[in-house]
Amino acid sequence: MSITLDVALAHLTSRKRQTLVSLTGVVLGVAFFLAVSALMRGSERDFIKRLVDNSPHITVYDEVRQGRLQPAERRWPQAAVAVSNVRPLPDRRGIRGWAQRLATIEALPGLRAAPVLTGAAVLTFAGREQGVTLSGALPEKMKQVTTIEEKMTAGSLDDLASDANGIIVGQGLVEKFSLRMGGSVNVLAADGSTRSLRVVGIFRTGTAAYDEGQAFVLLKRAQALLGRENRVNRVIIQLDDPYRAQDIAQTIEAATGYKSVSWIEASEDILSLLLVRNIIMYSVVSAILLVAAFGIYNTISTIVMEKTRDIAIMKSIGFHARDLRRIFLVEGLIVGLIGSAAGVLLGIGLMALLGSVEIRPPGVADVVHLPVWWGPEQYAMAIGFAMLACVGASWLPARRAGRLRPVAILRGAT
Repeated sequence: MSITLDVALAHLTSRKRQTLVSLTGVVLGVAFFLAVSALMRGSERDFIKRLVDNSPHITVYDEVRQGRLQPAERRWPQAAVAVSNVRPLPDRRGIRGWAQRLATIEALPGLRAAPVLTGAAVLTFAGREQGVTLSGALPEKMKQVTTIEEKMTAGSLDDLASDANGIIVGQGLVEKFSLRMGGSVNVLAADGSTRSLRVVGIFRTGTAAYDEGQAFVLLKRAQALLGRENRVNRVIIQLDDPYRAQDIAQTIEAATGYKSVSWIEASEDILSLLLVRNIIMYSVVSAILLVAAFGIYNTISTIVMEKTRDIAIMKSIGFHARDLRRIFLVEGLIVGLIGSAAGVLLGIGLMALLGSVEIRPPGVADVVHLPVWWGPEQYAMAIGFAMLACVGASWLPARRAGRLRPVAILRGAT
């Protein structure tokens, strides 16, 4: 093996310029592979994190996937006569026995759940009106399943527990109504009555529609205002592993009977778009390494053509075809190893540079940094693809060198 390595190094150093060009192609290919991959995967993970963290991993609704059958249909499914236009009995919406179903959900490992009652309400203040989504919650459970506590600029969710008439509103609504902490705002209830609530918290998410159209109250207060005593219409769930949401949602739906929708199901079209984007991204960055592979192929092919007499002599003194193939494959392997190592170092530098870039989008007060992903998988992919390209590019010249006939070459040389 030492002779093989010595000959391979001698071949590469005899054509320093071409070897350097091939090596540079591999270095740049690996570096740009890492930089582009880190940026694209970072933006993907940042997007999914925002999508996942700002919405429940699983939502249990107060509805079923398929409408309930009428008693006659259940009793005589193959009846000869069907009764049409049968109106079901009126029912008050909500999850029946929500406390027991919540306990069933919470018994599953690796999740946190909170009951919520949401409904439309109208806030009135100083002659102004604003329609909002009113959410009734239990503060101690709500903090475990949402990031709203992190978005609070004044007060906290716990203040709802200490003030039954408290309400938490968004910064957009505060500015629109000229509200302040401790101020009062009227809420128009479902039965037409008006209830005065005190502002005990203010949040800011940065999403104008949410900050102007969302408000939180205590669950008991929401049940009274919306006319749904002892009912909730949502159970929102956060998981330790968000990517298990689909399987756990099916388990919960089977156990409770109510429709359970995971964030994966709700965002199926977005995830499909991200998959297509990743395929395009890896295709583009892999093309750089393919171009570098052509440089390696050109270098080793030239060496084979120039060293045909040397190859013939080596065969005549006992080298087998497999030994010659091994020499030229080792040359490709050397270029791949050195190029991958230098490319990884350059790629890390590019990734650090991209991560330090600061962007201030128009109309946004906060500075945004480019999301860079530092996961180990991309290093393995870059090195693996580079080595595959280098060894593959050296295989054809190595195969040609192994097939050379020393007698014919030496006769021609004499």
